[in-house]
Amino acid sequence: MPKAESKTKTSKPTKEKFTTEAYGVITLQASHKEIRKLKKSADAPSIHGTKLWGSSYMLMDYLQKNPPSKKEKILELGCGWGVAGIHCAKHYKANVTGVDADPAVFPYLRLFAEYNNVSIEEKVAYFEKLSAKYLGSFDTIIAADICFWDELGETVYKLIKRAIKGGTKRIIMADPGRPPFTDMAEKCVEKYYAEFLDYDVSKPKKATGYLLVIENA
Repeated sequence: MPKAESKTKTSKPTKEKFTTEAYGVITLQASHKEIRKLKKSADAPSIHGTKLWGSSYMLMDYLQKNPPSKKEKILELGCGWGVAGIHCAKHYKANVTGVDADPAVFPYLRLFAEYNNVSIEEKVAYFEKLSAKYLGSFDTIIAADICFWDELGETVYKLIKRAIKGGTKRIIMADPGRPPFTDMAEKCVEKYYAEFLDYDVSKPKKATGYLLVIENA
């Protein structure tokens, strides 16, 4: 799949009908006119990038309690609509790149970035194509709900291995507890300086699952 990179930065009103706020990030509900307009005019995402997933709330909650340093380079894997990356750009002035294999998610990411007045780099790529050098150029890698197919557990484990080799300092991933994720996380705990944490949030949306946090000393 061809790669695409771009950058967006615009401004929108911060309060209107069918918007909500989670961890300081403005999100648009399915009934919002801009979401409805996108669904009519743009290609539909085909790799589960069709809504905000609960693990993103767990990830933002953890980041709020364990914030990255200011102006870090952060990569959001399987970014979908990009709310966790937007959270980092908005609150920690991070230089964020969202990567996803499905280019159809990026109109939604741009819309959310627009409403939050932040800039997000975009990259279309499969996980297998992200090299150790590229991954290592980021201080922190974040991801939520990316092990939704059985084979992705091994794919993500190999990606983590490349990121550690490349020099990424911290990796934080959230998941509701799918077997591919838990198996992958247990392998990481055995091999790296990693924690596998039970995690849950109750607001603004209830989400329960696990976090994998790896510190690359």
